[in-house]
Amino acid sequence: MSPNTEHKIGLATAIIIGMNAMIGLGIFTAPAALASHVGPASILSYIFVIVAIWFIANSLARLAKLFPEEGSFYLYAKQWGGHVVGMIAITGYCIGLFVGMGLLVRVIGNYLAYLFPAFSAMFLGSIALVLLVVLNMFGVELSKLGQHILIILTVLPIATITLLGLSKANITNLIPFAPYGFISVLKATRIVIFGFFGFECAASLFNIVKNPERNVPRALTYAILIVGTIYTLFVFSIIISIPANLLINPYEPITDILQKIFPEHIWLINVVHISILSAMIGTVHSMLWSSSHLLLLLVNKIKNPTLHNLRTLGILNQKTAVFMVGLLTGITFISFENINLFFNITAIGIVLAYLLSMITLLTIPSEWKSRHNIKTIIGIITALIIFFFATEELITEILKVI
Repeated sequence: MSPNTEHKIGLATAIIIGMNAMIGLGIFTAPAALASHVGPASILSYIFVIVAIWFIANSLARLAKLFPEEGSFYLYAKQWGGHVVGMIAITGYCIGLFVGMGLLVRVIGNYLAYLFPAFSAMFLGSIALVLLVVLNMFGVELSKLGQHILIILTVLPIATITLLGLSKANITNLIPFAPYGFISVLKATRIVIFGFFGFECAASLFNIVKNPERNVPRALTYAILIVGTIYTLFVFSIIISIPANLLINPYEPITDILQKIFPEHIWLINVVHISILSAMIGTVHSMLWSSSHLLLLLVNKIKNPTLHNLRTLGILNQKTAVFMVGLLTGITFISFENINLFFNITAIGIVLAYLLSMITLLTIPSEWKSRHNIKTIIGIITALIIFFFATEELITEILKVI
């Protein structure tokens, strides 16, 4: 075995990495949000997003192979649009990421309020965010063991809730199947994709996987299918077991609703509640650290002498970047009460980065000759659909306020 392949990972490990990157805690806020916008037909929204993610992921994997240097979305979009378009792509991704983290912190506050009802969810969420920022500023990172525990804490409640839901399946909860019309299926993709964000990290495995030309596409396909199946079964189990009139408040902990349906399993639901809460806290902790690296990358790309001097003097460093990420997350957490704003802005920012990056593949002649761009075009079309409806819904929300 050559030194170059000795330390590379195999297909199975690549699949696990892909699953870890994709399984998101936004899945716990999705059922109630989907119930009030789509109904049982939201299952079709998941099928659409699974297909979309597969094509987008394969396109981003091609970009990672062609442009392996550090810079991700900035580097990809810059190839065809220059510095300005590169900055738009990386800024959009950062905004989407910070707003998404704000939603997670808000949900953490609600889950903590379930355990400590004497305090408001806003107060508890703020305390949790401050503590996580402080831990990150002092360099307290999750160990490799901690990462494994985190994925277990995420999958365990999903599996438990799925089994509980299927045990009390009631077919009448699926009628009417599409009470808001089938166009709502496409509109809901902006909510569904929230639970898949992170797959773009799994698309950048070419440098660490054995036989990447063959194994990276396979790893992405298997990871997306497995995670997509887990999500679809989870949402289906909730829709078929819980009447729609109980799925009203998307901020309400899913465990609070489950207690009304499964009063005989209170102890199990409490365990699931703590597991979800622990996983959310661990996820935000990891995201604060990784987002600070992304923010520093963005700052390095901004052609501003003041920022450059702050970086040179060491004032703008990893610790201050963590503080800035925490501050930006806190602003979104405090500013947005409507959950639709979280979903819409997150989808717009991150999907915009995908779109601007994928366009680069259309400018490369070899991608046309190899027919890889067939996947790219489908990826762009599906991403545009998600982006369009997220933008439409955001404009609708803004007009309501005006």
